[in-house]
Amino acid sequence: MATTHDDEWAEATKGAAPATLRVLLYSDHVEAREQVLRALGTTIAADLPPVEWFEAATAPAVVEAVDAGGFDLLVLDGEAGKVGGMALTRQLKDEIYQCPPVLLLTGRPQDAWLAAWSAADVTVCRPLDPFELQEAVAGLLRGRSA
Repeated sequence: MATTHDDEWAEATKGAAPATLRVLLYSDHVEAREQVLRALGTTIAADLPPVEWFEAATAPAVVEAVDAGGFDLLVLDGEAGKVGGMALTRQLKDEIYQCPPVLLLTGRPQDAWLAAWSAADVTVCRPLDPFELQEAVAGLLRGRSA
């Protein structure tokens, strides 16, 4: 059987890091999404591929997108209005096979116990420190791309 160019490319890139990392950002507050995007940008760390951001403002949009697959990380706002990120995290972790890691943005340190219940992989508390946020995101993406 002949080897095609596609077969050679697939073999050469087997186990290679992705060209971009896909991150879904959920908040029903546009300001909260903008704050995260400003803090992180598209280059999280020198050793990671660039990030392609996908924004969602509703819980159904998040569930649909995550169910379709292809995300390396989910950043969810625990303070979102109608469906908070904690409840959404719990739902995704329970319902989505091999759910991507979740970074949960919380409103206060006292919410850590509830974030643990939600099965979030990491929490970052507001007010957001860009360095803390970048470190947390980089750690989760490194684990995912390994």
